[in-house]
Amino acid sequence: MIEKTVNEKGAIMMKFHTKNVHFQEKMDGAEVSKTKPIYQTSAFSFTDLDDMEAFFEGKKGYMYTRVGNPNTDDLGKGVADLEGAPAGVASASGISAIMGGILAVAKAGDHVIATEDLYGGTYQLFAHELKDFGIEVSFANFEDLSEVEKAIKDNTVLLYTESVTNPLLRVEDIKSVVELAKRHELKTMVDNTFPTPYLVRPYEAGADLVAHSATKYIGGHSDVSAGVVVGSEALVKKAKSKIVHLGANLGPFDGWLGCRGLKTLSLRMERQSANAKKLADHLSEKGSLGRVYYPEFVSERGHGAIVTIDLGENYDVYAFFRSLDWVKVVPTLAGVETSVTYPVGTSHRPVPKETRDRLGVTGSMVRISVGIEDAEDIKAVFDRALEKSKK
Repeated sequence: MIEKTVNEKGAIMMKFHTKNVHFQEKMDGAEVSKTKPIYQTSAFSFTDLDDMEAFFEGKKGYMYTRVGNPNTDDLGKGVADLEGAPAGVASASGISAIMGGILAVAKAGDHVIATEDLYGGTYQLFAHELKDFGIEVSFANFEDLSEVEKAIKDNTVLLYTESVTNPLLRVEDIKSVVELAKRHELKTMVDNTFPTPYLVRPYEAGADLVAHSATKYIGGHSDVSAGVVVGSEALVKKAKSKIVHLGANLGPFDGWLGCRGLKTLSLRMERQSANAKKLADHLSEKGSLGRVYYPEFVSERGHGAIVTIDLGENYDVYAFFRSLDWVKVVPTLAGVETSVTYPVGTSHRPVPKETRDRLGVTGSMVRISVGIEDAEDIKAVFDRALEKSKK
């Protein structure tokens, strides 16, 4: 007889690939669907007033879809399980998930310190929108944590960073950031969109909150806009309250799509990371490129599916984008198809030019989201684009 590893509740402890597929609970009843149905409803019915009151007493699960729905709850729970966190809540986008997490920790009069090399949409939220909530944000170089420590004030409550930064692919030292935060009794929040919990699990490294743009690798097929924030029961309860009452909830069909995509996360990330490594190695052999950005190490499972290149002075960036054949030019990432974007013109447009220049986000930079195609075909299409755009 094979001995099984069980948790304190007697449930079998599944490994990542198995959890990835079986995060939804089995259904029961007379008619049982193999896949979870879409609860495409704005509200749930009650038999009488006592039945309605049971919802508010916590004895009944659902009342109104903005407040909760089985499909959206499944997505939050599924990502939380993979991150090793007790709780998670889904929202309408990655930015709304980040917002919910921030507002679970910070209020008017508080101060947040964020890494300076982050996604432009997050920069916009931090540099401009949070001001209207009375929250002060400073940006610091998280490669030098002494600089971060100097930025801490009496009203600082949170350190915010990305596990792998966008688009420069710097790998954050999450444990050191957490240690710094704990020394000063601060919370830590990490955007884990790029590596996903397949490669990195910040909550297990001590982060208090972990956010995802589930639009990207969680959904995985470029057909849904969603976000998820995970963490402790207490913090996620606060984040959910903000998401619900500010109207940033996710709809049931989008929740269902996110769950469908999540089930293949490990397979997609395994293939896409392997392809990205092959492409990065191939492009690194070309001495004519300005620079190739690809992490040396993210985890034992791989190093991620994003490759960023700086074409430098030897290539015409406009000609390069016109010469990509079947590779799509899009303002996003993480679909199963290889795609490219132009950070200066899209994701990092809100970031001031002087900040972009200091970080090295240049007008000749291209961010490549590597898909699941044959690696040789991917290499060939970029070789052709480079050949056609060479000055």
